[in-house]
Amino acid sequence: MTGPTALTVARMLLSILFMIFVTIPDTWARITALILFIVAAITDKIDGIWARSSRQVTDLGAFLDPIADKMLVNLAFLALTYLNVVPLWVFAVVLVRDFAVDGMRMALARSKVTLAASFCGKLKTTIQMLALTILLLNLILNNEIISVIGNIALYIALILTIISGIDYLYRGRKKI
Repeated sequence: MTGPTALTVARMLLSILFMIFVTIPDTWARITALILFIVAAITDKIDGIWARSSRQVTDLGAFLDPIADKMLVNLAFLALTYLNVVPLWVFAVVLVRDFAVDGMRMALARSKVTLAASFCGKLKTTIQMLALTILLLNLILNNEIISVIGNIALYIALILTIISGIDYLYRGRKKI
């Protein structure tokens, strides 16, 4: 196991810890959850840069990285949906997109075809993480301005989620 892959596994563990703390209705727990989420989100950028720059890109790392990303983002969406911060239908769109894209990737993988991550997909993940961070911050501060900014970021992320999903399915269809 390389250092970048270990960081990816750490992100998966941080995601689970995040889920535990975010559902505790105390300020200290919500602050802890926010810190865990931010640290986990940062590791998403670090592990990829580290793996490429040190030529430690592995099949295991390439397999685990998107799973770790989806764990972090989807557990945060689940928690915020449970806490009535994110509408259920928004979480449903995110999940349906992820299942559709992952299903396409698995179908292509059986034919030994890879569907690489796109710029739009990476931007979607970044904006989702930003929106989730702002919404998590607002669980602590309960500020109307932060709520509005978080919701604007959430709906921008939702639009990118839909666009990147269509893009992946279109590119995947061409490869089948």
